[in-house]
Amino acid sequence: MTAPPDTHSCWILTDGKIGMLNQCLGLARALDRAPDIKTIDLRRPWTWLPPALIPAKTSVITADSAPLVPPWPALLIASGRKSVAPAQAIRRASGGATFCVQIQDPGIPAGSFDLIVAPAHDRLRGDNVVTTLGAMQGVDPAALEAARVAFANRVSRLPRPLAGVLLGGDNAVYRMTPEIGTTLAVQLRALAADQGWGLAITPSRRTPVFVIDAIRKALTGLDVDIWDETGPNPYLGFLAHADSLIVTGDSVNMVSEAAATGKPVHVVHLEGGSKKFSRFHAAMVARGITRPFAGALEQWSYDPPDDMAVVVGEIQRRMAARERA
Repeated sequence: MTAPPDTHSCWILTDGKIGMLNQCLGLARALDRAPDIKTIDLRRPWTWLPPALIPAKTSVITADSAPLVPPWPALLIASGRKSVAPAQAIRRASGGATFCVQIQDPGIPAGSFDLIVAPAHDRLRGDNVVTTLGAMQGVDPAALEAARVAFANRVSRLPRPLAGVLLGGDNAVYRMTPEIGTTLAVQLRALAADQGWGLAITPSRRTPVFVIDAIRKALTGLDVDIWDETGPNPYLGFLAHADSLIVTGDSVNMVSEAAATGKPVHVVHLEGGSKKFSRFHAAMVARGITRPFAGALEQWSYDPPDDMAVVVGEIQRRMAARERA
């Protein structure tokens, strides 16, 4: 018989994508857990198939994945398509002793997990589903303050007020076209050269090179900071020090993280989109959190979403009820 898990033990299970990992880490930190991070991939043919067609066995993972063996954790936080089947397998192998939280719609019946955390735009409902406005993320006052201190010297030379610019790029439904990149570059130059804004710009791996090149060329000779992807990522530092934020709309995670600061969030809408993204952006506008970016920076205030507190409370309530049963 497998021994009951250490009541404070926690695993995070993802395929390593930073957006998914950050959501899990943020939740673990909010729960005051020190997680064991398990990065996995799926063997063929499972890596090509939707979760509903993948058997709930730990043997579906590749040999170079993190081992999924007992002792099982008391809490498992998983996210992403590739985590669904292994997470189910762990829950079953533990005899239900592992409380399994799946972040985002897993694409299989909700009853396969103890709790699912899904954004409202996924339209997933159920007795064990907690709905959030945007993505789970770990941008809280403590994280922002730590980043403020860590990157204070880096941003000290930049003009004020300061705009943080978070750049995404192409994904399954959006395209960052040359036209959008050129327009954004011209707008950023006007903010810096004509309106006196400091700019702290951080791209992502998905940001096309031609966009970065256009922005660098447009901002030549101006006192700005464009992260060159060397050294520590200043992303959180830019969030912490910025007075206003400009974010491309291709990433629910980035928009949600920007919204956690309580600062004005201006969204650069890319070409394309989907019904899910449209619902998300409409909800953020309706809550007074975001506005479209058209070249000017406005000032407004709002109450940052507190999804994390709701999710933490629900996990703690359900885990405590299980212990009493």
